[in-house]
Amino acid sequence: MGIYRYDVYRSPNIGIFLKANDNFLFIPKGFADSKAEKLQSFLNVQCIRTSIAQTRLLGPLSVMNNNGILVPKITEDYEIQELKKATDMTVERTQMKPTALGNLIVANDKAGLASPIVPKESLKQIQDVLGVPVEHMSIDTYHQMGALVVSTKLGAAVYPKTSEQEMNIIKESLEVDVEAVTVNGGVPFVASGVIANSKSVVVGTLTTGPELIMLSRVFKV
Repeated sequence: MGIYRYDVYRSPNIGIFLKANDNFLFIPKGFADSKAEKLQSFLNVQCIRTSIAQTRLLGPLSVMNNNGILVPKITEDYEIQELKKATDMTVERTQMKPTALGNLIVANDKAGLASPIVPKESLKQIQDVLGVPVEHMSIDTYHQMGALVVSTKLGAAVYPKTSEQEMNIIKESLEVDVEAVTVNGGVPFVASGVIANSKSVVVGTLTTGPELIMLSRVFKV
């Protein structure tokens, strides 16, 4: 267990290119073996090379907990089959118009919180695939719940201007301790710079010492 600084494609915005749960780390196809091995050892997971919608934007385009994986309607059939084969998990394509699912939905193994722009008729599929109840929520003036919150089964890091009332809702819904933090030297959209599971956390290299302390505390690593 621990917290590690790392860049991907010379960028501290690691959450754009990676997605993790307690067992797997999705990395782009063509990702260097040496870097994959490092990330694999940091998070104690199996690395899986994949693409979504023929891109390497794995963070914004997918939602995952330890029960299932959701991908947008623009995902190719072969990509879904690759994910199913590699993980033996439920993988489903949503039909809703928004495609940046990872920016809109945050979930752990207790619950999920979805942007109000996620259609009500899509919530049932999201709940079924992830195996958890999912509710609509927004924070401050923003609706991108997946970009504003990173959660494991141990804790949740949230957007720094989250109100006390909103933090209580997140805490009660996801059943974890919650702390308002930034990453990469003050970036408020925490998902852009954090990859976390219940074992370890990886953050962008611009993340400061005080930010590391707060992230270690909330994720209990």
